[in-house]
Amino acid sequence: MSSSDNSSEKVLEVKGITKSYKKRTVLNNINFDIYAGEIFGFLGPNGAGKTTLIRIICGMTTPTAGEVFICGNSVQKQFKKAVVNLGAMIENCQAYSYMSGYQNLVYFASLNGNVDHMQIDEIVDAVGMTARIHDKFRTYSYGMRQRIALAQALLNKPKLLVLDEPTNGLDATGVIELRKTLKIMAAKEKMAIMVSSHILTEMELLCDSFAIVDSGTVLELRSKKEQTSSIDKQIAISVNYPNYACKVVHEAFNLFPEIAGNSILIPFNKELYKNVVKELQSKNIAVFGGRVESKSLEDIYLDILKNNRK
Repeated sequence: MSSSDNSSEKVLEVKGITKSYKKRTVLNNINFDIYAGEIFGFLGPNGAGKTTLIRIICGMTTPTAGEVFICGNSVQKQFKKAVVNLGAMIENCQAYSYMSGYQNLVYFASLNGNVDHMQIDEIVDAVGMTARIHDKFRTYSYGMRQRIALAQALLNKPKLLVLDEPTNGLDATGVIELRKTLKIMAAKEKMAIMVSSHILTEMELLCDSFAIVDSGTVLELRSKKEQTSSIDKQIAISVNYPNYACKVVHEAFNLFPEIAGNSILIPFNKELYKNVVKELQSKNIAVFGGRVESKSLEDIYLDILKNNRK
């Protein structure tokens, strides 16, 4: 995905990534870019290839074809130069259960060699673990372990932060706090953040841009600003009998409108709207008005997947 500001630093380049296991293709020619300060969502159902791509970006899996660049360095050919700019949270948090959260972070910081205690304290505060950081890791809930994993990923102040399903195990408050933390880091540190998830409502609140992937193929790349196009709008028509109105519209126009409260939803098209209103009124259905609505990311996602699977 390209940034709206072309002068921004390109932090991640994914070029033609394909991954096959024997006769099964898990990823098929994946291409996108992420820029400094951008939060990018990689969205798809379970089994779509999200985690496989993240493992390739992190150098944990070798692609069948293609190449990944972090700050201009190839993960496949210049691994050490590339991953020095990478922080990642993948799968379960790896830590020593008999040590405290803080002791774990001090240990992992020592592996980087250039992280001081003040920096660790700032990261602990950022992930919301200050009150429990000196407790033993084994006493933490799953959500707390997720926070420690995020703290580990931030220790080297990465230019690229990659998160695989980061909200798993977090309660509602934890999800909100994580979202705020990531937005601050992207804006303040100009960190590029890639988040893989299937929780669309949260991704809509968090991400600046996103890719929708299914069966290993990117079906759509777009920024949130592009959600203002007519294909991402619909018209909500307020009526007195929405169920009957849906039946009338289906029979007359071969559409499948959805019901939202006392309204039915049809595609954004002014001429279609006029004709639908006439048809409804001819069947003695009262029409109280219509309004244009932007589709949610969830609506867009479902539309794209449905069209791809026809």
